[in-house]
Amino acid sequence: MSEPQGFDGSGNTRRLPVLEKSNDAETDTTGPGRSSDASVHEPLPTLGGTGDAPGRRFWSARRVPAAVLALLLLLGAGAFLYDITAVRANRPAMSWRRSLARQLAQRPLDDTWVLVGAGIAVFLGGWLLVLAVTPGLRGVLPMRRTHADVRAGLHRAAAAMVLRDRAVEVSGVQSVRVRMTRTRADIRAVSHFREIDDVRADLDDVLADAIRSLGLSRPPALSVHVARPGRKG
Repeated sequence: MSEPQGFDGSGNTRRLPVLEKSNDAETDTTGPGRSSDASVHEPLPTLGGTGDAPGRRFWSARRVPAAVLALLLLLGAGAFLYDITAVRANRPAMSWRRSLARQLAQRPLDDTWVLVGAGIAVFLGGWLLVLAVTPGLRGVLPMRRTHADVRAGLHRAAAAMVLRDRAVEVSGVQSVRVRMTRTRADIRAVSHFREIDDVRADLDDVLADAIRSLGLSRPPALSVHVARPGRKG
Protein backbone atom coordinates (compact mmCIF):
# COMPACT_ATOMS: atom_id res chain seq x y z
CA MET A 1 0.00 0.00 0.00
CA SER A 2 1.57 3.25 -1.05
CA GLU A 3 1.76 6.25 1.19
CA PRO A 4 -0.05 9.42 0.25
CA GLN A 5 1.92 12.43 -0.80
CA GLY A 6 2.71 14.82 2.02
CA PHE A 7 3.39 12.02 4.54
CA ASP A 8 7.09 11.25 5.21
CA GLY A 9 6.57 8.00 7.20
CA SER A 10 7.69 9.40 10.60
CA GLY A 11 4.31 10.62 11.66
CA ASN A 12 4.92 14.17 10.50
CA THR A 13 3.53 15.87 7.50
CA ARG A 14 5.36 18.19 5.18
CA ARG A 15 4.03 21.04 3.13
CA LEU A 16 3.66 20.49 -0.53
CA PRO A 17 4.81 23.21 -2.91
CA VAL A 18 2.05 25.56 -4.03
CA LEU A 19 1.93 26.75 -7.61
CA GLU A 20 1.24 30.45 -7.71
CA LYS A 21 -0.90 31.78 -10.49
CA SER A 22 0.34 34.69 -12.52
CA ASN A 23 -1.47 37.99 -12.46
CA ASP A 24 -2.67 37.44 -16.02
CA ALA A 25 -4.22 34.11 -15.11
CA GLU A 26 -5.93 35.61 -12.04
CA THR A 27 -7.49 38.49 -13.90
CA ASP A 28 -8.46 36.63 -17.08
CA THR A 29 -11.90 35.23 -16.19
CA THR A 30 -13.60 35.88 -19.46
CA GLY A 31 -12.63 32.59 -21.06
CA PRO A 32 -10.23 31.67 -23.83
CA GLY A 33 -9.93 34.00 -26.75
CA ARG A 34 -11.80 36.86 -25.06
CA SER A 35 -10.59 40.18 -23.81
CA SER A 36 -10.69 40.88 -20.09
CA ASP A 37 -12.09 44.32 -20.81
CA ALA A 38 -15.83 43.98 -21.32
CA SER A 39 -15.97 47.20 -23.29
CA VAL A 40 -13.65 45.87 -25.99
CA HIS A 41 -15.51 44.01 -28.70
CA GLU A 42 -13.94 42.96 -31.96
CA PRO A 43 -16.48 42.07 -34.69
CA LEU A 44 -16.06 38.83 -36.56
CA PRO A 45 -14.13 39.30 -39.80
CA THR A 46 -15.98 39.00 -43.07
CA LEU A 47 -14.41 37.16 -45.93
CA GLY A 48 -13.79 38.73 -49.28
CA GLY A 49 -13.08 37.13 -52.61
CA THR A 50 -14.84 33.87 -51.73
CA GLY A 51 -16.66 33.71 -55.05
CA ASP A 52 -19.98 34.66 -53.47
CA ALA A 53 -21.32 38.18 -53.96
CA PRO A 54 -22.16 40.01 -50.73
CA GLY A 55 -25.83 39.92 -49.87
CA ARG A 56 -26.61 37.12 -52.29
CA ARG A 57 -30.03 35.69 -51.63
CA PHE A 58 -30.77 32.03 -51.05
CA TRP A 59 -32.24 30.07 -53.95
CA SER A 60 -35.41 28.14 -53.36
CA ALA A 61 -35.62 24.49 -54.32
CA ARG A 62 -39.12 25.16 -55.72
CA ARG A 63 -40.16 21.56 -55.22
CA VAL A 64 -43.90 22.21 -55.30
CA PRO A 65 -44.03 24.14 -58.64
CA ALA A 66 -41.62 21.68 -60.22
CA ALA A 67 -43.67 18.70 -59.03
CA VAL A 68 -46.98 20.24 -60.19
CA LEU A 69 -45.56 21.13 -63.62
CA ALA A 70 -44.01 17.68 -64.07
CA LEU A 71 -47.29 16.00 -63.10
CA LEU A 72 -49.32 18.11 -65.53
CA LEU A 73 -46.88 17.50 -68.37
CA LEU A 74 -46.86 13.78 -67.61
CA LEU A 75 -50.67 13.55 -67.63
CA GLY A 76 -50.99 15.60 -70.83
CA ALA A 77 -48.26 13.69 -72.66
CA GLY A 78 -49.71 10.37 -71.53
CA ALA A 79 -53.22 11.32 -72.72
CA PHE A 80 -51.98 12.44 -76.16
CA LEU A 81 -49.75 9.38 -76.52
CA TYR A 82 -52.62 7.03 -75.67
CA ASP A 83 -54.94 8.77 -78.13
CA ILE A 84 -52.35 8.67 -80.95
CA THR A 85 -51.72 4.99 -80.27
CA ALA A 86 -55.46 4.29 -80.38
CA VAL A 87 -55.81 6.07 -83.74
CA ARG A 88 -52.88 4.10 -85.15
CA ALA A 89 -54.64 0.91 -84.05
CA ASN A 90 -57.66 1.82 -86.21
CA ARG A 91 -59.70 2.98 -83.25
CA PRO A 92 -61.60 6.26 -83.10
CA ALA A 93 -59.89 9.18 -81.44
CA MET A 94 -61.07 10.35 -78.08
CA SER A 95 -64.04 12.64 -78.12
CA TRP A 96 -62.22 15.44 -76.30
CA ARG A 97 -59.47 15.54 -78.95
CA ARG A 98 -61.97 15.52 -81.82
CA SER A 99 -63.95 18.27 -80.11
CA LEU A 100 -60.79 20.29 -79.47
CA ALA A 101 -59.62 19.96 -83.07
CA ARG A 102 -63.07 20.93 -84.35
CA GLN A 103 -63.28 23.94 -82.06
CA LEU A 104 -59.80 25.14 -83.05
CA ALA A 105 -60.69 24.76 -86.72
CA GLN A 106 -64.02 26.55 -86.47
CA ARG A 107 -63.32 29.36 -84.00
CA PRO A 108 -61.54 32.51 -85.23
CA LEU A 109 -58.43 33.83 -83.51
CA ASP A 110 -60.29 36.76 -81.96
CA ASP A 111 -62.82 34.47 -80.26
CA THR A 112 -63.23 35.07 -76.51
CA TRP A 113 -62.39 31.54 -75.44
CA VAL A 114 -59.35 31.43 -77.70
CA LEU A 115 -58.07 34.69 -76.20
CA VAL A 116 -58.77 33.44 -72.67
CA GLY A 117 -56.90 30.20 -73.30
CA ALA A 118 -53.98 32.05 -74.87
CA GLY A 119 -53.87 34.47 -71.94
CA ILE A 120 -53.82 31.62 -69.43
CA ALA A 121 -51.02 29.90 -71.35
CA VAL A 122 -48.99 33.14 -71.49
CA PHE A 123 -49.54 33.75 -67.77
CA LEU A 124 -48.45 30.25 -66.82
CA GLY A 125 -45.41 30.49 -69.08
CA GLY A 126 -44.40 33.85 -67.64
CA TRP A 127 -44.92 32.58 -64.10
CA LEU A 128 -42.68 29.59 -64.77
CA LEU A 129 -40.01 31.86 -66.26
CA VAL A 130 -40.12 34.12 -63.21
CA LEU A 131 -39.76 31.08 -60.95
CA ALA A 132 -36.80 29.92 -63.01
CA VAL A 133 -34.78 33.17 -62.93
CA THR A 134 -35.53 34.50 -59.42
CA PRO A 135 -33.99 33.15 -56.21
CA GLY A 136 -37.13 32.92 -54.12
CA LEU A 137 -37.06 32.59 -50.32
CA ARG A 138 -37.96 36.24 -49.87
CA GLY A 139 -38.52 35.64 -46.17
CA VAL A 140 -34.85 34.78 -45.51
CA LEU A 141 -32.39 37.65 -45.08
CA PRO A 142 -28.76 36.77 -45.89
CA MET A 143 -26.24 37.36 -43.11
CA ARG A 144 -22.59 38.36 -43.26
CA ARG A 145 -20.28 35.47 -44.03
CA THR A 146 -17.67 34.71 -41.36
CA HIS A 147 -16.48 31.45 -42.91
CA ALA A 148 -15.86 30.47 -46.49
CA ASP A 149 -17.94 27.28 -46.29
CA VAL A 150 -20.85 28.57 -44.22
CA ARG A 151 -23.79 30.71 -45.31
CA ALA A 152 -26.35 31.87 -42.81
CA GLY A 153 -29.75 33.47 -43.15
CA LEU A 154 -32.25 35.02 -40.78
CA HIS A 155 -36.01 34.82 -41.23
CA ARG A 156 -37.72 38.16 -41.46
CA ALA A 157 -40.19 37.16 -38.76
CA ALA A 158 -37.32 36.42 -36.36
CA ALA A 159 -35.64 39.74 -37.17
CA ALA A 160 -38.92 41.57 -36.60
CA MET A 161 -39.34 39.81 -33.26
CA VAL A 162 -35.87 40.91 -32.16
CA LEU A 163 -36.58 44.52 -33.09
CA ARG A 164 -39.95 44.43 -31.33
CA ASP A 165 -38.43 42.99 -28.14
CA ARG A 166 -35.74 45.66 -28.12
CA ALA A 167 -38.26 48.43 -28.79
CA VAL A 168 -40.61 47.53 -25.93
CA GLU A 169 -37.69 47.85 -23.51
CA VAL A 170 -37.53 51.60 -24.17
CA SER A 171 -39.12 53.65 -21.43
CA GLY A 172 -42.45 55.11 -22.44
CA VAL A 173 -43.27 52.56 -25.16
CA GLN A 174 -46.65 50.89 -24.69
CA SER A 175 -46.87 48.76 -27.85
CA VAL A 176 -44.88 48.21 -31.03
CA ARG A 177 -45.71 46.95 -34.51
CA VAL A 178 -42.84 45.95 -36.78
CA ARG A 179 -43.08 45.46 -40.53
CA MET A 180 -39.90 43.92 -41.89
CA THR A 181 -38.99 43.75 -45.57
CA ARG A 182 -35.74 42.93 -47.34
CA THR A 183 -34.75 46.60 -47.54
CA ARG A 184 -36.73 48.38 -44.83
CA ALA A 185 -37.73 48.01 -41.18
CA ASP A 186 -40.89 50.01 -40.41
CA ILE A 187 -41.48 50.40 -36.66
CA ARG A 188 -44.68 51.99 -35.35
CA ALA A 189 -44.69 52.52 -31.60
CA VAL A 190 -47.32 53.84 -29.20
CA SER A 191 -46.02 55.91 -26.28
CA HIS A 192 -48.26 56.55 -23.26
CA PHE A 193 -45.84 58.83 -21.37
CA ARG A 194 -42.67 60.82 -21.93
CA GLU A 195 -42.15 63.24 -24.76
CA ILE A 196 -42.58 61.70 -28.21
CA ASP A 197 -39.32 63.20 -29.46
CA ASP A 198 -37.40 61.66 -26.56
CA VAL A 199 -38.99 58.26 -27.14
CA ARG A 200 -38.26 58.44 -30.86
CA ALA A 201 -34.62 59.35 -30.21
CA ASP A 202 -34.21 56.42 -27.82
CA LEU A 203 -35.89 54.10 -30.30
CA ASP A 204 -33.57 55.27 -33.08
CA ASP A 205 -30.49 54.48 -30.99
CA VAL A 206 -31.75 51.14 -29.65
CA LEU A 207 -33.08 49.86 -32.96
CA ALA A 208 -30.02 50.96 -34.93
CA ASP A 209 -27.87 48.96 -32.51
CA ALA A 210 -30.30 46.01 -32.78
CA ILE A 211 -30.09 46.03 -36.58
CA ARG A 212 -26.28 46.03 -36.41
CA SER A 213 -26.38 43.12 -33.99
CA LEU A 214 -28.44 41.03 -36.44
CA GLY A 215 -25.35 40.64 -38.63
CA LEU A 216 -27.18 41.09 -41.93
CA SER A 217 -25.14 41.56 -45.06
CA ARG A 218 -27.48 44.35 -46.17
CA PRO A 219 -28.97 46.03 -43.10
CA PRO A 220 -32.44 47.39 -43.82
CA ALA A 221 -33.23 51.09 -43.63
CA LEU A 222 -34.85 52.07 -40.35
CA SER A 223 -38.14 54.00 -40.19
CA VAL A 224 -39.55 54.85 -36.75
CA HIS A 225 -42.99 56.35 -36.09
CA VAL A 226 -44.20 57.21 -32.58
CA ALA A 227 -47.75 58.21 -31.69
CA ARG A 228 -49.99 58.61 -28.68
CA PRO A 229 -52.63 55.96 -27.91
CA GLY A 230 -56.10 56.72 -29.23
CA ARG A 231 -58.88 57.86 -26.97
CA LYS A 232 -61.17 55.17 -25.65
CA GLY A 233 -64.84 55.52 -26.39
